[in-house]
Amino acid sequence: MRISDSVANYILELLNQAGGIAEIQRNELASFLGCVPSQINYVLTSRFTPEQGYLVESRRGGGGYIRITRLQLSTADMIMHIVNGVGESLDSATARAMLGNMVERGVLDRTSAELIGAAVSEKSLAAVPRELRDAVRAMIYKNMLLVTRR
Repeated sequence: MRISDSVANYILELLNQAGGIAEIQRNELASFLGCVPSQINYVLTSRFTPEQGYLVESRRGGGGYIRITRLQLSTADMIMHIVNGVGESLDSATARAMLGNMVERGVLDRTSAELIGAAVSEKSLAAVPRELRDAVRAMIYKNMLLVTRR
């Protein structure tokens, strides 16, 4: 198991034990898990994002901490949150990762995710000039998600 998986699993376990809110101290957690603090940052920024249903707040200083909150949103609210977070461009790898996360969290069923993934794939957008693909992908992605919200 990779260290990032170990960190993520540990944080998820903390969230489950604490009812969806966990406070950690980055340096202490890194020491406990035998990794460097930057690996904790990496896991937080890649696996505990608003698109994945988490809010991460940090307070710096001597008594600083990182608070991770599992958001309790309806499916429709979660989709709107994701749509608003996509922005003006979306690369293929990020789109795939976000779709996988939505399936994992029960926001989308696998068939819908596969259809959206096919629509925004590099193969589907091959006729679009490369410099426009990410913008076109973002528009298609957001519009397809909005349809699934109904």
